[in-house]
Amino acid sequence: MTNQSANQNFFKSVSIAAFSATLLLAGCQPSNVASVTPSEVAKMFSEQKAIIVDVREYSEWKEGHIAGAIHIPLAQVESRLGELAQYKDSNVVVQCRSGKRSAKAASTLQAAGFTKVYNLTGGIMAWDKDGLKTTK
Repeated sequence: MTNQSANQNFFKSVSIAAFSATLLLAGCQPSNVASVTPSEVAKMFSEQKAIIVDVREYSEWKEGHIAGAIHIPLAQVESRLGELAQYKDSNVVVQCRSGKRSAKAASTLQAAGFTKVYNLTGGIMAWDKDGLKTTK
């Protein structure tokens, strides 16, 4: 094999690897999930126009949560989709501590066919900051 042929093979391999990595990363990114503010969520929830799914860990949930929220830790969302099936075409607001885990959970719900999924902007931290009630 000539140096030119070896270089061409090397660059071809690097290009394929870069393209593959791009595809993998694209698949791992949260999809375009709409964000809603704490006050918007509070209004939707009080008017029974949405459910809230809290994806924090149990220890975080015990410290305080939104009354009436459904607790499903992020690691369990996929395996517990059946519990949420009745809400597939309802407004589902996903919430965590700051909004990062809930964005992942929201993407999981969208991939499972949920049509109206929202991420609570800033999570429970923003909810608390806005002076909205939680319960233990």
